[in-house]
Amino acid sequence: MAAVPSPPTPTSSPAPLPSPLPPSASASASNPTPAPLIMPSAIKKEEPDSELSRVLKFLQENQLGDAAEKVKRAFATSSPSTASSSSAATGIKTEPATPNVGSQPNNVLASYESEGDPRLYERVYHDLVEFVHNSLDLYRHELALILYPVFVHMYLELIYNSHESTGKDFLDRFSVIQETFFQEDIKKLSFISKKEHMAGSELMENFQTSQFTVRMSRDTYSQLRQQKKYMSEKKYTILWNIIQEHLYLDVYEGIARNKGQIVSTAGGVVGEANRQANRTKIFHGLPKEPDLANYLSVAAESEDPGEEGDKAKKKKAKKDLSFLRKQRNDPNAPSANRMPFPELKDGDKIEKAKKYRELQKRLRLTNESLPSACFYTVLNAKESVTAVELSDDSTLIALGFANASVQVWSLLPYKLKPLKPAETLMDIDQDADDVFHRMMDDNKGEAFKEFLGHSGPVYGLSFDPNKDFLISCSEDGSIRLWSLQTWTCIVNFRGHMSPVWQVLFSPLGYYFASCGHDKTARLWSTEQSQSLRIFAGHFSDVDCIAFHPNGNYVASGSSDRSVRLWDCVTGACVRLMTGHKKSISCVQFSVDGRFLVTGGEDRRILVWDVVYGHLLGDFESHGKRIIALGFSRGGSTLASASFDNSIKLWNFEKFTSELNLEEVNVTHNPNVDKDSKRLHMATFYTKDTGIAGLHFTRRNLLIGVGAFH
Repeated sequence: MAAVPSPPTPTSSPAPLPSPLPPSASASASNPTPAPLIMPSAIKKEEPDSELSRVLKFLQENQLGDAAEKVKRAFATSSPSTASSSSAATGIKTEPATPNVGSQPNNVLASYESEGDPRLYERVYHDLVEFVHNSLDLYRHELALILYPVFVHMYLELIYNSHESTGKDFLDRFSVIQETFFQEDIKKLSFISKKEHMAGSELMENFQTSQFTVRMSRDTYSQLRQQKKYMSEKKYTILWNIIQEHLYLDVYEGIARNKGQIVSTAGGVVGEANRQANRTKIFHGLPKEPDLANYLSVAAESEDPGEEGDKAKKKKAKKDLSFLRKQRNDPNAPSANRMPFPELKDGDKIEKAKKYRELQKRLRLTNESLPSACFYTVLNAKESVTAVELSDDSTLIALGFANASVQVWSLLPYKLKPLKPAETLMDIDQDADDVFHRMMDDNKGEAFKEFLGHSGPVYGLSFDPNKDFLISCSEDGSIRLWSLQTWTCIVNFRGHMSPVWQVLFSPLGYYFASCGHDKTARLWSTEQSQSLRIFAGHFSDVDCIAFHPNGNYVASGSSDRSVRLWDCVTGACVRLMTGHKKSISCVQFSVDGRFLVTGGEDRRILVWDVVYGHLLGDFESHGKRIIALGFSRGGSTLASASFDNSIKLWNFEKFTSELNLEEVNVTHNPNVDKDSKRLHMATFYTKDTGIAGLHFTRRNLLIGVGAFH
């Protein structure tokens, strides 16, 4: 008996991913031990821990401050003398801590406790500014990097010790000399005007959990150490303690960087990316494609049935085979079994063969041969469009709306058909070659299909490569998997604790990634309801994600102005890149997987080298926030869309051909190419319609999508 078919599933499930790195391993990779700077002898050394102090230390390290207080009080009742000696050994006070802040002595708040004269802070910071400004030009710009973090921590010390008036004067006097890209954070800092305000502040939490990274040359570092000899008075202990406890000095060998190089990579919430975080080997190459020799002729027959003879078809198949034979094993590609994927079914291989045949017919884009552009405008929508996605073969478009609905439209002149009733499906021959088409009800085709299930605006959509599924994410914190055969929701994924901003299928299918307001990105599979990996490390919302073409890595862009690259197998952060001055709104890998392109609210397009994490290009031409990036098929042209109602084309092939990648390594910081005019190819403007997304077809037709309000 024939039954209603279930949604297509892989013929065999891949082996599960290996266990991720323990939290301590990933933390150590992103926060290595700071370069030592000799500090005053005022810093206390811990005495050997007693049994009680070890218990208290364990509780504090695991954020169990309340439990630690109860243990101390209980122990003090039974043995006051021992409790007092234990408190002296660990530096922990036995009286109850302030309820809102300061309950864990190991956190950054405890280090703010000071009995010094609050008026010294302005004098000491003024002397630091004078030292930086009077330094040689060669070192001045790198030394100036310590001004902002010292400024923040001095202000927080004043507020923590209840010197609100002095703190306000300090903020007003020195905030104006900080870099422009830190002014937004300083405005948030000004809202912390009392000790009680420190609890729950995101900015405060960022400075609690990580040291501020400052990169400087060995010679610049020597200048700072030399200055310590001249600032050895007791009042300067405030300054050196802050540098020792709250800054990580990433010292490198070589010539100090100039102002332009520093500004290009500065702006991160917790400083620049340190070199140690970018030393892990990256498999950026692409694996060899599966053998499709037996499926090319089938693909040719399905595309041109009855139009050509057998001889012509054989010639076409040979031409396609010659294209596939050019592929060689990439030494930088991951092994085939590093990331487990299900085996491709025959139908999937036929679709891949069709894709390669169509890609061979694509237009080669140059300055003289620009792509044609087509723009789809959504009219008369009841609600605003919040998400847009096109399928890889450009036949379907999905729209997400603020009223929590999802619509799928066909871009070809045929309607979307539902399945026939179950009684009719029982009579269909399951072994027929066209069984799928026989299952569709031709009499009930519709112009579009609507999915209902979310309870908040839909912010992200993604088709799987085989066009069997559509996945959506919403403000309600859920991710839903929809079948494009039964036109129903088949899985509701829960894991994010807050709105989910984007969701994306792997280029190889089966896996998908998501990111959201909870500061994490996650890796999922269509066969499990729980996430496989949680990528945690950002200090603010993770706004956008992108899969590497080989499916082994996920890139994430965040409101903390940093870009991170995550290994899907280990779950570790293997690259950290800083340079954007505002939140990042879109990320995209190049077709060959060597480069990563990011765009953000600062209207800049940055190009990164994935291998070493260096910034290579900085293009600034748009007038407003950049919302979408896309590469042409073949990767020669980059397209960017912005809120300024324009799509710009960039000659990415010319940019990469002029790079000398052999000289780029983990220690050498290359010059950043900022000449965007010579790479700009064309600009397409809409009249009044905002752009929500862009897409290149397999033949390099440029498609834009937007909604007219």
